[in-house]
Amino acid sequence: MKTIGISPHRRSFLRKAVTAAPAVALVAAAGVGAVATTTAGTAAQGSYRPVYFNPAEWATLQALVDRLIPANSDGPGALEAGVHEFIDLQMNTPYAYGKLWFMQAPFVPESPPEFGYQFHMAPRDLYRSALAGLEHAVQAKLGKAFTALDASQKDAVIGELEKGTLAIGAVPPKTFFGQLLQNTREGYFSDPAHGGNKDMAAWKMINFPGARGDYMDWVEQYGKHYPLPPASIA
Repeated sequence: MKTIGISPHRRSFLRKAVTAAPAVALVAAAGVGAVATTTAGTAAQGSYRPVYFNPAEWATLQALVDRLIPANSDGPGALEAGVHEFIDLQMNTPYAYGKLWFMQAPFVPESPPEFGYQFHMAPRDLYRSALAGLEHAVQAKLGKAFTALDASQKDAVIGELEKGTLAIGAVPPKTFFGQLLQNTREGYFSDPAHGGNKDMAAWKMINFPGARGDYMDWVEQYGKHYPLPPASIA
C-alpha cells in the first residue's frame, strides 16, 4: 500500500515504528494492556484529565511526546493524536503494573530486545521516577523547567536521554528514553479504542486499513493506494 510523502525525520521514525511490529500489532497496540473501548472513547472526547499523572508530570510528558513527534504538514503530531492520553490510560492496566512479564531479578541492562523488559520498576513507577528526575536534572543544568525550554533545547535534552548522558536519578536515561519512545509509537499507531491515534489520523497518513475484516487482495498490490478509509475495532 502506498504511503504519503513525509519528511526525513518523520519518515525514519515511522518506518522504524511500523516495521517493529506486524500490522495486527498496530491495530491492538502490541505489548500494552488493553483499555476498555468505552473508557478510551470517553477520554477522547472533550477536555481530557489525566488519571495517573499529576499536573507536573503531565506537563512534562506532553512536552516530551510533542518533540518526539511534532506536528507538521505531513501529519498530526503526538499531541494531536492523543499519545499522551494513551500513555496515561495505560498506566492503570496490568501492563503498567508489570503483570504481563517476569519481574524478578537478575536484570540485564541494555540487553537485546528478545530478553524482554529488563528493569526492576514497573512502567508506571518508572515514569513517576524518571519524569521527576528529568525535571530536577534540567532545572539544575539549565535553570528552567523542561516545559519552559525552546524546541532546540528540548531536543538536546532528549538527545542526552537517548545517549544516556543525562543522569535523572534511579532510572537509567536510556531505559526511560526507550520506554517513552515505545509508548509514543504505540499511542500514535494504536487503534483509537485505546485512546491514541485520534480520528485514525496516523493510519490515514500511512494508508493503513486498520481493523478491516478482509483486505488480502490488496496486500501485494505494491505502490497502489488502498481506496477505503481505515476502520477501528470499535
